[in-house]
Amino acid sequence: MKKILSILLCAVIVCSSAALLTGCGGDTVGKNGEVNVYSWGDYFANGQDDLKDTIKEFEKETLIKVNLTTYETNEEMYNKLKSSNDNYDIVIPSEYMISKLIREKMLLEINYDNIPNYKNINKRFKNLSCDPDGKYTVCYSWGVTAMVYDKTKVKEKPSDWNALWDKNLKGDILMINNSRDAMAIAMQILGINPGEKFTKADIDKASAKLKEQKPLLKKYVMDQVFTEMESSQAAIAPYYAGDIAMMMEENEDLDYVLPKDGSNLFYDAFCIPKSSKNKDNAESFINFMHKPETAAENCKYLRYGCPNDEAIKLLPDDIKKSELTVPSEDYLNKCYTFADVSDDIYAYMQEQFVKIKAE
Repeated sequence: MKKILSILLCAVIVCSSAALLTGCGGDTVGKNGEVNVYSWGDYFANGQDDLKDTIKEFEKETLIKVNLTTYETNEEMYNKLKSSNDNYDIVIPSEYMISKLIREKMLLEINYDNIPNYKNINKRFKNLSCDPDGKYTVCYSWGVTAMVYDKTKVKEKPSDWNALWDKNLKGDILMINNSRDAMAIAMQILGINPGEKFTKADIDKASAKLKEQKPLLKKYVMDQVFTEMESSQAAIAPYYAGDIAMMMEENEDLDYVLPKDGSNLFYDAFCIPKSSKNKDNAESFINFMHKPETAAENCKYLRYGCPNDEAIKLLPDDIKKSELTVPSEDYLNKCYTFADVSDDIYAYMQEQFVKIKAE
């Protein structure tokens, strides 16, 4: 869910592709096959900021070549898995999409014997609500949805999602370009619990609220939120807390809000699609990414919550104490996790969101 740094990301992909010949992990990378990873953009430490390049480290240690492809939304990932002939060995969807993939029998069961580092995962992040029997997932990261705002444009610190409907900020508000998150924010304002099963009538109410917001917006964004907020081109936006921590490092005028009534608590987890042709290599990749040293590097880079207890011990105090990366238990208890919804409800939500944006 992080921003895509196109040049650096391309360098990683090119480097991995060239590894069979020279550099980037040595001339033997690929000797033990390959693994096709379909991930959120910029989701692994890549050598920046004195951190290790965790994909290169995996290639070096295992001699397995990594082919990395990225997506911006769960829906984009789902559509690619559903409609293309591409074979991916690993995807990293969020909890509601994991439920959908399991329900549609699109995932393989994981052999946890091949992932000894699974023992490092905190029990809170095992047997997730989207995978209660613990057959298909290994949690990679987690976090909450929050707000980032520019103190030079927003004079008083907001307290809840209503700030995204502030008429005084007309033309300076960004809204998340994701139907599930956007609808959830509107539902929460209206007193509808987005973590429970909701109806088409609930979607209609949320849609009306989002239509009310539409004239106030500068634009809908995903990765563009980084450019907009880091360069003070917008006043306020909802986004994922770990990413907000990164934005704040780039612009001292930025601050954050954890909405007082709670927000979405999300999980992203490693899964193996049914189309996988390199399942053993996929499990080797998952296991490597949960080595404590590796998981700590990825957490320091991402600033999302880390489910790996041994990795947390290796984090610097400023990250351990950051409520953007590690919100308090009291706050987490106010949060909701997206529940699975039926295909017709899901499709209806998507359709309504597209209509709102098109109007």
